[in-house]
Amino acid sequence: MVSLDYSLGIQIVNFLLLIFILNILLYKPILGLIDKRKKQFEDSETEIRRLQKTVEEKMAAYEEKLHQAKAAAVEQKNEIIRQGAEEAKTVIDAVRAEIPEMMERFQARMDGEIGTAKKILTDHSQQLSVEITEKILGRRL
Repeated sequence: MVSLDYSLGIQIVNFLLLIFILNILLYKPILGLIDKRKKQFEDSETEIRRLQKTVEEKMAAYEEKLHQAKAAAVEQKNEIIRQGAEEAKTVIDAVRAEIPEMMERFQARMDGEIGTAKKILTDHSQQLSVEITEKILGRRL
């Protein structure tokens, strides 16, 4: 049976002293570590959210710049095509302007060559007719 004497008081004091010592040596440091880890975890989550937000902002800015670059490239391509078409039109117009002049030179050259050919053929035809006549007559003309 339990007797209620001074040893019960010592046990109570011993128990309270043990709780006080364990609280100082064990519970408070463990609770401090748990709080510290919880704070680090919360800080890490905050940092992760901040970094995700930064990444999303940078991705949005990148997408916008990419979209602008594509639009600028398309516009530049269209401008180059337009300039090429204008230059081609200029070249074609210049060539078309040269065609009548070239045709005139060609016609003049052809007329000159036809005249030369006619003169040569006329001379040859006269000479040939004289030769044929001489052969038919059997004497010189």
